[in-house]
This record gives sequence, structure tokens and C-alpha cells, in this order.
Amino acid sequence: MIRKLIALVFAATLSSVMIPGFGAPQATESLESTFARMDKAAATFKGLTADIRQLSHTEVVDKDDIEEGTIAVKRIKSSDTRILIKFVKPDQKIYSIGDGKFRSFNPKSQEAQEADLGKSKDLVKQFMLLAFGSNSDEVKAAYTVRLGGTDTVKGEKATRLEMVPKSADILKHVKRCDMWVSSQGLTLQQKFFQTGGDYVLATYTHMTLVPNLPDSAVKLEFPHGVKVNKIK
Repeated sequence: MIRKLIALVFAATLSSVMIPGFGAPQATESLESTFARMDKAAATFKGLTADIRQLSHTEVVDKDDIEEGTIAVKRIKSSDTRILIKFVKPDQKIYSIGDGKFRSFNPKSQEAQEADLGKSKDLVKQFMLLAFGSNSDEVKAAYTVRLGGTDTVKGEKATRLEMVPKSADILKHVKRCDMWVSSQGLTLQQKFFQTGGDYVLATYTHMTLVPNLPDSAVKLEFPHGVKVNKIK
């Protein structure tokens, strides 16, 4: 189960690392000035929608699996962020995190799964600090962060941040996370470095801030009559 949770959070962590008002990347920009912009954005973030393309690389077989779809995120309060991801290519899959639960549904197989985050809650929370309007104090408490320089992603200049987890539990799953932030304050890409050379590269487009996103936009309702498999 934890692998599914991590994969979902990988996909979801884009969402409010989009930092409105981040400003154009500058060669002289400091980490502290970046944190200041993040704090300013964290105070107003409520929700968003976006397209997502997620590439999962498995090093041992040199294989890339690509999924594409959409994501919706709603921040109820600092401790309550809800996510709905709908992959449509190559197959339909729907995932959600919210109200203390992880849910997934495969329309083709009619397979539905649900899990109480329970003991995984703290682990998921640590990943969530990479996104969802977290302030710099929270991020610095959980990650060692440094500027990685200015890169170009999809033809746009972006500031890359390198984040290394301080938690030994997190390091079992993610060795480092890089984030590329555009001149408009949007996260164009994230790359999660895992063990054994595996990684997840997520690219985001058509991002739209939606302050009043309805609850239904981030809620996964299982079809009537479908059997739900409770996972642990």
C-alpha cells in the first residue's frame, strides 16, 4: 500500500508548489528570498486544477511508464488538503487522498480500493510538505533545501530547488526531490529520486488557480454496487 500512497503523492505534490508571485528567476536570487515568496503564496493558496504527465522510470529493466491525465487540489486548512487525480492514458485510473483516506478506482476492471492512512499518515504528511502551500518553517524542519540553479524547461526559464528529506523513513523511499519553478511562479516539473536509480518525473501544464473549488471536484465516489477492497 505504501508504494501506492507514495506514487499518488508524487503525482500530487505539484499542486501548490505552484507559487504565485514567485517572480522571474534571477542569478542573484537567494534561498531566503525564495522562501519569503513561498510564505507569501502559502497564505492565500486554496486550490487548483492542472494537466499532469507522469513518467515512472524503473532502472533495473530500463523501462519508462507514462501516464497522463488531470489533477484537482483543494486546501481546506493547513492540516487538510484533498486531491483527486484522473489518469486517462494509457488506461483510466482515479486516485484520491482526503479525509484521512486513500482511494483508487479502475473503471475498466471495476476494481475499487480504500485504505485508512492510519500509520502512514505521518509519512504522507512529510511528502505533502513539498506542496500545498506549506510555509518555509515547515519545509525547512523536514528537508534540507538548496538552490540548484536556473534551467530551461519546455522553453521556459525556471529556478530549480533541491530538497533532501531529513527523516530516515522518507529517505527509504525518496533520496531527493528537485522542483523547477517558472518565472510565473508555476512548478513546471518535479523529479523524485528513489533507490536503485528509479525516479518519477512529473510535468504540469494548463495550471489554473481555483479559490472556490467545490468539494465534489476532489472527491472520489465509487459507483453504486461496486465491491470495495479494503487495503492495509
